Amino acid sequence: MPNPNILIVEDEFAIADMLSISLKQAGYLTTHVSTAHAARQAIQAHFFDLALVDWMLPGGSGLALVEHIRGHEKARDMAIIMLTARTSEDDISKGLDSGADDYVLKPFSPKELQSRIRALLRRTVKSDIDQILTIGKLSIDTASHRVWAHDKTVNLNHTEFKLLRHFMMNPDRVFSRSQLLDSVWGHGTYIEERTVDVHVLRLRKALRAVGLEETVETVRGAGYRLPNP
Repeated sequence: MPNPNILIVEDEFAIADMLSISLKQAGYLTTHVSTAHAARQAIQAHFFDLALVDWMLPGGSGLALVEHIRGHEKARDMAIIMLTARTSEDDISKGLDSGADDYVLKPFSPKELQSRIRALLRRTVKSDIDQILTIGKLSIDTASHRVWAHDKTVNLNHTEFKLLRHFMMNPDRVFSRSQLLDSVWGHGTYIEERTVDVHVLRLRKALRAVGLEETVETVRGAGYRLPNP
């Protein structure tokens, strides 16, 4: 399974640096932004498994950002943990009511936060892998690793299956070769980006058997995507 990708939305750079370092050491991919506006741009452009959102942000509150995420068609299922120094029951309720899955009070220990992250991702990943996804005429059972279309099975190797699963879990999103390497092969894998092209070609060849070789599109100068018809 690819390493989870975490968005850190925090305007205090000392805290953001601490989070980035500790999470990377724990094996997570991280992206840091310091404003609500930058967070919206990042969410529009990339897929994240989880967001750490500070309550007080320049250009808009963390509460408003969480509400924006929950209303975003492609990001509404992202796991969200709010980071806050507000300890009152009313404030905590507001954070959860806005759509956050959990909250962590400042100051916090990196180990405590990582425990919360692991617990939350276990819940969200479990819901992702135990399902059948269907886009157009193509279906994939993410638990049994079966792929089919027109009642015919599509035979894929392990890497091609992970690649197709990633596309089908994120329809219409354009992924660069480097993003696919990080998400499918794992962050820090020393593989040439051309390897992605080879596997996309192999995936298309396998889908050709059911007349769906054009399912994965090339976006010139950007990468690949699987459109949702």
